[in-house]
Order: sequence, then structure tokens, then C-alpha cells
Amino acid sequence: MELFKNLTVLSLEQATVLPYLTFRLAQDGMQVIRIEHPVYGDPNRMIGDNVLSEERMNAYFLCINAGKKDLTLNLADAEGQKIFHALIRDLKVDIFATNQLPKNYKKLGIDYDTLKSLRSDIIWLGVTGFGPDSNEGAYDPILQARGGLMELTGESAGDPQVVGIPLPDMGTSEHAYGLVMKALYKRQATGEGSCINMAMFESTVSWLTVPITLTASFGKIISRRGNTHEFFCPVSVYQTSNGYVYLAVGNDRQWKAMVSQDMFKSLNRPAYEKNAGRIGDVKNLNTAINSITKNYSSEELIDLFTSITVPVSKIQTVPEVIADPLVEKRLLTALDPVSGTQITLAPPPNMTPFLEASDRRLSFPPRFGENNQEVYGRKLGYSDEALADLKEKGII
Repeated sequence: MELFKNLTVLSLEQATVLPYLTFRLAQDGMQVIRIEHPVYGDPNRMIGDNVLSEERMNAYFLCINAGKKDLTLNLADAEGQKIFHALIRDLKVDIFATNQLPKNYKKLGIDYDTLKSLRSDIIWLGVTGFGPDSNEGAYDPILQARGGLMELTGESAGDPQVVGIPLPDMGTSEHAYGLVMKALYKRQATGEGSCINMAMFESTVSWLTVPITLTASFGKIISRRGNTHEFFCPVSVYQTSNGYVYLAVGNDRQWKAMVSQDMFKSLNRPAYEKNAGRIGDVKNLNTAINSITKNYSSEELIDLFTSITVPVSKIQTVPEVIADPLVEKRLLTALDPVSGTQITLAPPPNMTPFLEASDRRLSFPPRFGENNQEVYGRKLGYSDEALADLKEKGII
């Protein structure tokens, strides 16, 4: 908890890719301040149900913005840039991050060289769709399409599908998280800051480890295959009498244990003893397994496969995942001091000391410009009259 509490993050952010990163940094206990345009703001504020019955606090925005503060500032205005540069200096900003297009960096006064002149050891992060030399806009599904994820997702005879969660957005955030931590280590060791350019496209393609090697090196065709596995069998979804289970037989020993059970003895054939034989007849084998599993409940099958150490799981709905004992004890919460509404947030990938000390509670996602008075007034010394004038001019 003590390790990160004195670090300040200033983030010119919107959408998902950068807000998810700063959400992760807030979970470490860093002081995260997001900046939004005073007129347009973050478009995600208007997405989803209006659960609080007020503007710019819709449900979609609430999911990844807890634990942060919020300022409004027009960086296209010279006075706005002056205020921004004062924030960098006076708040002693450790990390600045943005997902603006590169063509806007110098125009808005947020480029690395400018900020380095104000804070020599600053860690600067620019998240883009296709790198710092490209101003091409990028949304998560576009990255999934161009980066090959959609080609690998869906039924073999069906249309390409998007992945169920925005992996280019959130995967880029996780890669950026690692780079920020490396930069903090470098600064601690050398006293030097860093300029980090993180492209969503590079992040997305980096997940294609097996498809790229096998395609480029050995000419193998890798495409979507539904619920089956390219190299292991049986691995798929199977119908039960009351739902579905996912079964994953990862080696020949597990297969032998499976067919030693009475219900599967009809599949104990020499042709299926080795994984290669099972893969070679995957369609018929899966049909045969399905004709057996549909006669048993999911619970019966899970008990059976668990007893012989073969990985299996019920296909859980989101409410069931939330109620899972391993998840329930790690969920985060945030309480709105205005409406009294409490929201439940996804657990972190790893429980942090900060979250443990706060009993897994974060401050409620900030309202639009909620901390203008606190930061501009108390931190930078602007009077109420000066702040009112700045707001009248559209600068904050």
C-alpha cells in the first residue's frame, strides 16, 4: 500500500483502453486524475443505462473508473495548456498518459519533450491504435478484425465473431501496465523518465503466438474451430440433461481414466488410445461423447471428472460467476456519497495490498469535473472567482 500511494497519474483519457489501465493503477493505490474536455467529455459517460438518473454517469462508465478523480480542461486553448503544465509541475506528476491521436500531441502541449522539460523524470505513455506514426482511429472490434482475433473466433463453417470481451482494449492496458512498471523501476534505478508508445495493434497481434509460428514457419492453416481445440481431443462443450459442461482432456492418461468409467467404456477403442487418433476423428468422437453426456446432469459429470482429475466445468452465466466462492470474496465495491448507490466491480487480476487495506473498496467513479475546485483551487491556488471565469470561457 505504501509503495504507490505517493505516485500521481494524470491521464487524458476516454473510452476503454486507457481508463482500464488507470483503473488498474488506482487499485495499486496511485493517485489517478483523469482529464476530460469541458464540453464533450468521455463519450463512455453516455453509454449504458442512466442508473443514477443524472447526466454523464451512465452504467458503462461506472465499470472501470472507480478510484479516480476528474478534471475538465480545454487543452486546445492556450490558457488551458498553461493550467495543464502547472498541473504537471505543481502536482509533481509521475506518470502522464493519453490516448489522443499523435497529431494532437504538440497541438495540445502534451508531447513528451514538452512534459519532460517540466518534469525531467516523467513517465510518458501514449496509447494509439497503430503506433505514433499513424493517426488512424481504432476501436476494439476493428483491432479484432485486423489483428486476426475474429478469424480465430466462431464456428468453423460460420461467420467470424468478435471475442466476448474487448481483448485489444484490455490486453493493451495490461501490456501498458507492465511497461509502466518497468519504467518506474528504471526511474528508481537510474533517475531517468521514459517515453512509452503503446500500439493496440501490436498488443493484439502479440497474442497470436501459436497461429503465427505455425502459419509462418510450417504453412499450417489456422482458423476458427468453434469449441474444439486444434491439437487436443476431446476438448469441447458437451450437452447434459440440464445444461452444458466444458470438458478438456489434455493427454492420453486422462483419456484412459475417462474411458475406464462405465458410462464411457464404449469409447475405449484402440483407434482412440492416442491423441492423434482422437483428433483425426474429432467430429464422430464428439458426437459419440455428446450422446452419452446428455443422459447425465452437469453436476453428475462434474463430480465424475473431478474424481478422476480430468478438467471440467459448467458453462457459468455471469450471475453464477459473480456468486462463485472464489470470485465473491474478491469483488470490489464503490459507494456513491451522493445517491447512496453501491456498485459492484470486477475483481483485480491479483489482490493488491491497497485493496486489502481498504477492504476492497474504491471511491465512486468521479462525476464530470468533480475535482475542479479541489485541484485547481486548493492545489493550484485559483480563487472561486477565477474558476468561475475559466468556466465561463469554456477552459474548464
